[in-house]
Amino acid sequence: MGNSLACFSQNQATKRSNTRSSSRSLPPCFSNSTSQRLDKIHPKETSTSTPSIDHDYIKEQARVAAALLLQHHQQNGTLTQFERSVSLRDPLAFSKKQKSIIPRSSSSRPRLLSDSLPQHLEIPNQDTELGNLETNHFVLVHGGGFGAWCWYKTTTLLKENGYQVDAIDLTGSGAHSFDSNNITTLAEYVKPLTDFLDKLPDGNKVILVGHDIGGACVSYAMELHRSKVFKVVFIAAAMLKNGQSVLDMFSMQTGADDLCQRSQKFLYANGKNHHPTAIDFDKSLLKDVLFNQTTAKDVELASVLLRPIPFAPLTEKISLFATNYGSIPRFYVKTLEDFAIPVSLQEAMIDSNPPEQVFQMKGSDHSPFLSKPQALHKILVEISKIHLK
Repeated sequence: MGNSLACFSQNQATKRSNTRSSSRSLPPCFSNSTSQRLDKIHPKETSTSTPSIDHDYIKEQARVAAALLLQHHQQNGTLTQFERSVSLRDPLAFSKKQKSIIPRSSSSRPRLLSDSLPQHLEIPNQDTELGNLETNHFVLVHGGGFGAWCWYKTTTLLKENGYQVDAIDLTGSGAHSFDSNNITTLAEYVKPLTDFLDKLPDGNKVILVGHDIGGACVSYAMELHRSKVFKVVFIAAAMLKNGQSVLDMFSMQTGADDLCQRSQKFLYANGKNHHPTAIDFDKSLLKDVLFNQTTAKDVELASVLLRPIPFAPLTEKISLFATNYGSIPRFYVKTLEDFAIPVSLQEAMIDSNPPEQVFQMKGSDHSPFLSKPQALHKILVEISKIHLK
């Protein structure tokens, strides 16, 4: 994720540690003004004020995300792996700690899958004429630490409007059972996406959507599968240039305080004398960094489902050429209340590698699929309808 990557340099990442998992004192990644804005938006709560969390809602949200994932894995023949990773009876059961924290529902009313969407999430009637589109197929690629589950609102909205949608779990993410500490290359991390595109029939095209470091993943796929990618949407994402790594891109961010330094820690699965293998999160800082405009219910859901980010793919420089990556129309969606990849960094990427068109999401944090799902949906539909000359 942006907050993790903007907070360290390669030299700092390779320092020896006396423990296998440790927090680091890292270069600053947020400005003092950003910190002050955070304090205004999220003042620290006193010990006598505890927010009320609807745990039944959270479990229902997890179930709808699990149901969407199940459908995806059934379509792609990976149900066995999915069953090993997520329990459909209770997707939160994989965490014994969470199971003890989240009580059973006291409600006796049966709830349908459609009931699990928040009441405020209304399906807009956009009268889309999908038959006239070059493609109505979206492929959604999550950012670091997230999984296909994070798109459950976007997936629902698009499908309700007649679009075909697939949300991908990258290796070691979401319901994919591989250990993120063992991922050593970008190709390995992106393999579920490239495998999906490999199996796509010739002549079929998709609109790729990448969030956060998922931007590097869709860029990698653009280079390999030019003929199958019609458009690409970068949502607060790493939009790289030829020869850049994700780490290089996030090093462009300067002048910040220590918020994101405290929001992550390195994992050393191979021992203290080796490079870090993954980046994990400080769950107590998730809302401030990633979800500052997201409801407490969705923050709680995300805190259960987020997984460590593999480190090695972030350092790998990517090769992008005009004949492949450069020939596919790109669109960028800016998130204006983003404290993980701030607007200044998003604009720096846009200026150095201009897309076809830039969209802005006012009031959106780093996770618009949770905080502003309807606004994001409308942008995606609009991009699908843009006629390319």
